[in-house]
Amino acid sequence: MKPIWYFVGMLLTAIGAVIVSTGIYYVFVPPDHITVLGNTNPNLWWGAVILVSGILFVLVNKNKIVE
Repeated sequence: MKPIWYFVGMLLTAIGAVIVSTGIYYVFVPPDHITVLGNTNPNLWWGAVILVSGILFVLVNKNKIVE
């Protein structure tokens, strides 16, 4: 059996990929309304953080076996 953190990493990777792709979309097609900090592209930053942490969870727990 795989540890629960392996599956948490898979979920974080999937969610991070969706958020990063949304951020990339907003770079090329800016929204109609821009907030005060909208120019900092928070979707890209937080999506990248979530994506990297998810990949780390998967890689660290890939070969661990829980008995």
